[in-house]
Amino acid sequence: MSDREVLVIGGGPAGVAAALEMARGGLKVTLCEQGPRLGGAIHRQPDDPSRRVRVPKAQRQRWQALAEALAASPVTVLCRHMFAGVEGSGAVLLEDRASGRIVTRHPAALVLALGGVERATPVPGWQLPGVVTAGGLQMMMKSTGRAPDGDVLLAGSGPLLVAVAAQLTALGKAPVAVLERSTSAVSLRALAGLIRAPAYLWEAAGYLLPLTKAGIRLQRGASVRSIVPAGDRLSVTIVDTIGLEQRLVVDRVALHDGLLPNGNGTTPAPNGPFTVLAGDCREVLGGVAAIADGRLAGLAVLARLGQAAPDLAGAAATLRRERRTQSALNTLFDYSGSDAAHLPDDTVICRCEGRTLGQLRGMLAAGDRVSAREIKLNGRFGMGACQGRFCAEWVAAFVASQRDGQPPQVAEIVGSRWPVKPVPVSAFVDLPPSSPSE
Repeated sequence: MSDREVLVIGGGPAGVAAALEMARGGLKVTLCEQGPRLGGAIHRQPDDPSRRVRVPKAQRQRWQALAEALAASPVTVLCRHMFAGVEGSGAVLLEDRASGRIVTRHPAALVLALGGVERATPVPGWQLPGVVTAGGLQMMMKSTGRAPDGDVLLAGSGPLLVAVAAQLTALGKAPVAVLERSTSAVSLRALAGLIRAPAYLWEAAGYLLPLTKAGIRLQRGASVRSIVPAGDRLSVTIVDTIGLEQRLVVDRVALHDGLLPNGNGTTPAPNGPFTVLAGDCREVLGGVAAIADGRLAGLAVLARLGQAAPDLAGAAATLRRERRTQSALNTLFDYSGSDAAHLPDDTVICRCEGRTLGQLRGMLAAGDRVSAREIKLNGRFGMGACQGRFCAEWVAAFVASQRDGQPPQVAEIVGSRWPVKPVPVSAFVDLPPSSPSE
């Protein structure tokens, strides 16, 4: 085995697959996961195995095969180690959450399998307590094995809404409604793509059947217009495609508008190690593709470090097939969200900092060419805990709608400096000077 360490960040399917491929190729591999156990968002599990949220059998079997292979491998696993970025000397910074300290590593190569970022379209009131993302709600259920208290409304666009609705129903807390913004019928192109992927059709049927039995209807062409407090509950205004409104009073609203690659911290550092992206942080294609992409990332590292690499033509073919399937699925949903230009001034755009659309409009009115740096540093958009992962897309889109010429890029608002996630200053106490020989 080579004594050159390779670091993998992210203990989901892509990260585990990459780690296994490189270990088979003779590299010394350390796999880091910020949570207490491996699995990523898709395979998150509660402390009590008997309370696991129901997931499709094929999905569970894929993860079981990866977990068993990892247990039999020489890969070193470090849970509760959060990736904080790569600093100027090229050192990879990890927050050891058990000790509360930053530790540094100098790997020969770095594989980032950071997953995706959930999108939620800004609407008036989306910053209120009780409004979450559908993916966040799902992770809470997977972590605890319990459904949230009270009435839940799911809204937005994408297949995750149906999956979460089915999981809520299985836990005895069926949602009051599922609003799907898209009105798209199944096109011939989409139908052809999905027929070639029967596993997805079977999975969808497994989610839809319990919803049908419970009398939960998927309302197409409906979306959330606004959310306001109603005592200790939430009053939600819903609008359909012809402008008819209705109101629901619920306890929680879960929003979802697809996923984006998590690019926070993925910009290569000038003096950093050879870096490869894997899984949804490179391209959002789902769990099957994440495993194939992780294997291909491992292959890229093996080739770079001069190790013998296997032929992974099968993994590349899987990736192409999953890309076609996702393309077909995307024709069925509407991820565009609302037009921010028509939202009222008091709509919060940056939830971390509480910055509103009116404040952004004011900045643009005061200067013809406000830069992305000014929007972030002076306007505080993207300066909060998420570092722009949730608001930068909408800020950039609104600025682009208001002026001609080159709009700010999302990457300019998100930035690429470390730490890529909030880390206590105390974590850096006693951090020794980094050196390439460490």
